[in-house]
Amino acid sequence: MTVTGGRTARVGSWFGRDVTPAAAAQLFCLPHAGAGASTYRQWQALAGPEVAVVPVRLPARESRFGEPPIRSAAAMADALLHPLMDRAGERRFALFGHSMGALLGYELAQRLTRLGRPPAHLVVSGYAAPHLSSPSGEGTVHQLSDPDLVDHLKALDGTAGEVLNEPKLLELLLPVIRADYELCETYRYPGHPPLPVPITALGGTEDPDLGEGRLQAWRELTTAAFTVVPFTGGHFYLNEHLDEVVGIARDASLRN
Repeated sequence: MTVTGGRTARVGSWFGRDVTPAAAAQLFCLPHAGAGASTYRQWQALAGPEVAVVPVRLPARESRFGEPPIRSAAAMADALLHPLMDRAGERRFALFGHSMGALLGYELAQRLTRLGRPPAHLVVSGYAAPHLSSPSGEGTVHQLSDPDLVDHLKALDGTAGEVLNEPKLLELLLPVIRADYELCETYRYPGHPPLPVPITALGGTEDPDLGEGRLQAWRELTTAAFTVVPFTGGHFYLNEHLDEVVGIARDASLRN
């Protein structure tokens, strides 16, 4: 257990059991808006035994469904920081995040660096560099009506169709998705110093949120190595390129 701000946080609530304790490195994986740890259920088999894939369990979903959502990136990173450090221990580790998960990974990397325990690598996917202002039209998704929010999710093509067409499931899912969009859309860049951590940025070439160099701008947020890897596809390009994405994240976990 870890005591943070006078409250006790159980490490086990954020992570499952370690299925590869002999792995050389750990890869903490942060999900996109509305998603849970199960998003990464295929990753361990693809990553192999050298890297322990550790999906992060965020509040208000899956095994933590009864908990309220956290609507601030800073608050989420603060809550996760010490449990993650406890889970990492002395082992090498890297961070991977897709979409909202990329923003959370960046905020975590900043906090970890300040505490002298930076990740070996930060891999961000499908998210514009957080120091950029939002492009026109962004910032109001969390305020959409339920039907319009469902239409938005269908356009992204990242949520299973059977979920979006099932009213009872939507009733459970939409409040979490709305809270996650609020987390991203109310984020204001606090002027962090550049990270001394290598960053690899991945994204789909047809993702409308990543135009005008918005993915490449992650380069400005590190003093270490930077790599950008474009893939064909939209916001959820990684569904069609999963082997390659996992390979990049695995290799990043094992090298700087």
